[in-house]
Amino acid sequence: MSAQTELPQIDSETSGSCCGGACHTDASAPAAEGAVTTVYQVKGMTCGHCEGAVSSEISEIAGVASVTAVAATGQVTVVSAAPLDEAAVRAAVDEAGYELV
Repeated sequence: MSAQTELPQIDSETSGSCCGGACHTDASAPAAEGAVTTVYQVKGMTCGHCEGAVSSEISEIAGVASVTAVAATGQVTVVSAAPLDEAAVRAAVDEAGYELV
């Protein structure tokens, strides 16, 4: 897995999104003190709908505060109360129909 922690969040608004950005999460919300930010690489996302599907599934993991997925880069930034179990993240990404790299 190629996850990186404590990286700045990337703006999730991408041009050419199939939904016009309506399913993007709010990347401007500040992270809570003590929160862990992890960036995952996800293969297969191509549009805003894909971003929404991945974000929705990962958001259901206990402790997740926010998720920002960017189809153009394949990066998914997750802010959580504590480090997440890789197997749980992989299962969520798989459920959405994509692949955690």
